[in-house]
Amino acid sequence: MEFLTLLYGAMALYLCFLIWKLFDQRRDQESYILDYQLYKPSDERKLGTELCGKIIGRNKQLGLNEYKFLLKAIVNSGIGEETYAPRNVIEGRETNPTLDDSVTEMEEFFHDSIAKLLERSGISPSQIDVLVVNVSMFAVVPSLTSRIINHYKMREDIKAYNLTGMGCSASLISLDIIRNIFKSQKNKIALLVTSESLSPNWYNGNDRSMILANCLFRTGGCVILLTNKRSLKQRAMFKLKCLVRTHHGAKEDAYSCCNQKEDEQGNLGFYLAKNLPKAATRAFVENLRMLSPKVLPTRELLRFMIVSLIKKLSQTSSLKSSSGGSSKSSKSPLNFKTGVEHFCLHTGGKAVIDGIGKSLDLCEYDLEPARMTLHRFGNTSASSLWYVLGYMEAKKRLKKGDRVLMISFGAGFKCNSCLWEVMKDLGDHTNVWSYCIDDYPPESLANPFMETFGWINNVEDATNFKLPDLFLK
Repeated sequence: MEFLTLLYGAMALYLCFLIWKLFDQRRDQESYILDYQLYKPSDERKLGTELCGKIIGRNKQLGLNEYKFLLKAIVNSGIGEETYAPRNVIEGRETNPTLDDSVTEMEEFFHDSIAKLLERSGISPSQIDVLVVNVSMFAVVPSLTSRIINHYKMREDIKAYNLTGMGCSASLISLDIIRNIFKSQKNKIALLVTSESLSPNWYNGNDRSMILANCLFRTGGCVILLTNKRSLKQRAMFKLKCLVRTHHGAKEDAYSCCNQKEDEQGNLGFYLAKNLPKAATRAFVENLRMLSPKVLPTRELLRFMIVSLIKKLSQTSSLKSSSGGSSKSSKSPLNFKTGVEHFCLHTGGKAVIDGIGKSLDLCEYDLEPARMTLHRFGNTSASSLWYVLGYMEAKKRLKKGDRVLMISFGAGFKCNSCLWEVMKDLGDHTNVWSYCIDDYPPESLANPFMETFGWINNVEDATNFKLPDLFLK
């Protein structure tokens, strides 16, 4: 009897040990953001109204109809006058970009933002265990990761990953790589570098589906320092709760709606098809279906199931009792605000922000960070989410325990999302928003393009039409 008692006691202790070990192991698999640094190019690279007119005027393939299309696109884009472009575009060399233009664009960002981040965090380059870089539309040899490793003299055993072609959703893909590494290796520090190269990708043709990219994409970038070290938890700004990736590349219409190609004249550009919103909606719905159980409380999921069931039953009974008339039912979406306090939305354009806001039943307060980011910095591709986050921090909205949902879209077609938990009250240190945050939101997001170029809409005869010499110099 005593032997059995000892045996049961030993088994109980062993079971407790296994449970403790499992729990302890999971603590070492968490992903924390220690700090992040947004990139602000120099002021001489700003795209003001007059400069935009000159850049458009340099494209000799554009006619009156294209000018009217561009005017409408820019005015309705939600983008302001203080976004940034690559140096070769500012200097009038967009038609003949060189390799040096592309490399210089990236190195200016790397050397500025990485240095500032490491200095502020107190982390030395030799402490970095994992380096992930995503720049979708530029690949070079040696790789961009190798250039960073060489410049900062990082360790020989660093794990480096260089991602290209992943589109505007690439930063969350890079984050997923780091998360999976953290699950298998303890006490690591990772550096995530996300940007886009516009120097070699400025479109110089007249295809409207490709001109649109010039109106939306702007220069930007972000570097993020992450860790799974338990000893650094107290310094963390955010903790990753979950990450969901959806890829519709197997669907032909989704695959082909957003890609890099040449037009009929051989001009390289980024093509945005008319069915892009439809493909994005399908990917978004599928992503939300997988994300909802991970983000929302059980009571909200039960409420939605009950409301949906009642709605279906009422529609069925209405169809049986009516003689062919159509019945309108009220919308009953999931209320994501029951599980999320803040929303970081991809700044793909005004229509993208409006569409997500309508789908999630968000108010203007929720959409404000994305709208202001689009207005101030434009669509900076994969780094745009982090400018939205920076706006929230500068506005001191982020409090300890708050949850932040990031949603991004990318070519392929992809929709990726993740949920962060705020680890402490934020807003003390400065970022690229700090110097102008008191001016946002402005009374109006209207830009002066219509005031300057609105006369184009009054021109009816396209014969021998050209812009005034003011915009051709």
